[in-house]
Amino acid sequence: MNYVIIGNGTAAVGTIEGIRAVDRDSAITVISDEIYPVYGRPLISYLLLGKTTEDKMLHYRPADFYEKNGVKTMLGRTVTKIDPAAKTVLLEGGEAVPYDKLCICTGSRPFVPPMEGLDTVQNKTSFMTLDDAKRLNNMLGDANDKRVLIIGAGLIGLKCAEGIYQRVGELTVIDLAPRILPNVLTEAPAAIIQKHIESKGVRFILGDSVARFDGNTATLQSGGTIDFDVLVIAVGVRPNTELAADAGCEVNRGILTDDHSATTVPDIYAAGDCTVSHDITADTDRILAILPNAYMQGETAGRNMAGGSTSFDKAIPMNASGFMGLHMITAGAYDGETYLEQDEEHYKLLVTQDNHLVGFIMIGDVDRAGIYTSLIRERTPLDTIDFDLIREKPQLMAFSRAERAKKLGGAH
Repeated sequence: MNYVIIGNGTAAVGTIEGIRAVDRDSAITVISDEIYPVYGRPLISYLLLGKTTEDKMLHYRPADFYEKNGVKTMLGRTVTKIDPAAKTVLLEGGEAVPYDKLCICTGSRPFVPPMEGLDTVQNKTSFMTLDDAKRLNNMLGDANDKRVLIIGAGLIGLKCAEGIYQRVGELTVIDLAPRILPNVLTEAPAAIIQKHIESKGVRFILGDSVARFDGNTATLQSGGTIDFDVLVIAVGVRPNTELAADAGCEVNRGILTDDHSATTVPDIYAAGDCTVSHDITADTDRILAILPNAYMQGETAGRNMAGGSTSFDKAIPMNASGFMGLHMITAGAYDGETYLEQDEEHYKLLVTQDNHLVGFIMIGDVDRAGIYTSLIRERTPLDTIDFDLIREKPQLMAFSRAERAKKLGGAH
């Protein structure tokens, strides 16, 4: 068997480990347009902050990860076409790589909306990759006097702000939405995090957008102007689906797969940010561009590519992040009956529906939030546990002895 994986992120790692759980010997080839071995993308803000190094990032998996798993890497190579009839992957330059089973783990790319005069801005970058972080680092230099404008107050924009706020003279974040993290948080918890970030010297302009650029000046729709030295565009991302679509895979915003991570084309699988998942908390199909789902989709694809039979049907939206010392974990949906605890820097919202926990938001004290995530993912009926106890603080004592043993890997 000859396995080929396009992409080299978390979904690809899951695919490799899924294959090797079933097939220890067959050839695996990983093709990626990035030149680096797999690295922890969420760490790029900590690289700028000085909390990690490039070497540590590139050891997101052990240095001998590829060698131990018998993986051939083709890094810095661009795939131009998938030919499902010939069962080959075509590379820029004309080389053809044959496959028996293929997994598309192409991830996503920054979305850059059309903005008048953007081409007149010299120092600009997105913020998704290690190369983006290196580019931004070079733009900032060592002077600590740069004025930086970030367009986008989502997770990417705020993590960028965290990475550079101690290294700049002025830092402004602008977003058309009326609150920060509009796709993750409701109004009250967003206000808590915004207040905390503002206390570190970051300025937010919300409910507004850039109408045009004139060199290093941004004119806003509201009529105001912002002068800056460096521009970071963090508006959002778009899934990389073109290769899959051209190969005949069904695509609807993302690549469509079944719960085995198989696409609509035989012997082609897909996993990660480029795919559509079924969100079990909202009972809807959507793109869930988060690391845990990417890994589990990839592992599912790998096992099935290698002849196993496994499914992944527990996809949920979730985010775990920190902003300048304030931690946040969210998961699931927010429609239902609510339980709320709140003060100036702490927030806990639990949402239940039909005897199940369907969502939560925790800011500040996020200890053991994984227990809540497990309740959502496993669809645990709340009348089978002591929910009054677990509502106050997530703890294993709320579960039966058998369930505690299961969650502790057999320990009592």
